[in-house]
Amino acid sequence: MHSIIDFIVEGVSSLGYVGIFIMMLLESSFFPFPSEVVMIPAGYLAHQGEMNIVLAILWGIAGSLAGALLNYYLALTLGRKTLLKYGRYVMFDEVKMRKMEEFFHKHGHISTFSGRLIPVVRQYISLPAGLARMNLPIFLFFTGLGAGIWVIILTLLGYFIGQNEALIQESLHLIMAALLVMLGGIGWIYLKKQGKI
Repeated sequence: MHSIIDFIVEGVSSLGYVGIFIMMLLESSFFPFPSEVVMIPAGYLAHQGEMNIVLAILWGIAGSLAGALLNYYLALTLGRKTLLKYGRYVMFDEVKMRKMEEFFHKHGHISTFSGRLIPVVRQYISLPAGLARMNLPIFLFFTGLGAGIWVIILTLLGYFIGQNEALIQESLHLIMAALLVMLGGIGWIYLKKQGKI
């Protein structure tokens, strides 16, 4: 576990602010890339004095906005049918599209804010916004607000980890055990819903 964490932190450190931007762009577009792997190490590095926390947050938000805009314009220019045709190559299908559209229509424009705070929804909420030709300045405002809150939370979490590194290292085995139990529980629920158990 230590070696994996060190590898991730070193990766973010070597890529710098531009790396944060690129990885957050990917996370906010249709690539399944977790923002936690980027912004938590960035916060940790800020505590170590290797990064500026404000710049890390700003680059993270900028990357999130760029990824969201990419999805928005893909939906706007390609349309629903083409998105579904090629979406399967990036683990996006009609079921997910329907869920995103229902979420967008139920909550309106503010869904591009609230959706940024929900895993999985965060990556795809820009698609129904683009299909609906949502007003671009409003889209950017709500998306930037939601992305900003998410990026700040993750970065501050990394900063907190840096302050309490010794405590976290002592209880690392407990954290790993809790994660394994949680993943096992999610797997069991999924298999139960699929009728496989």
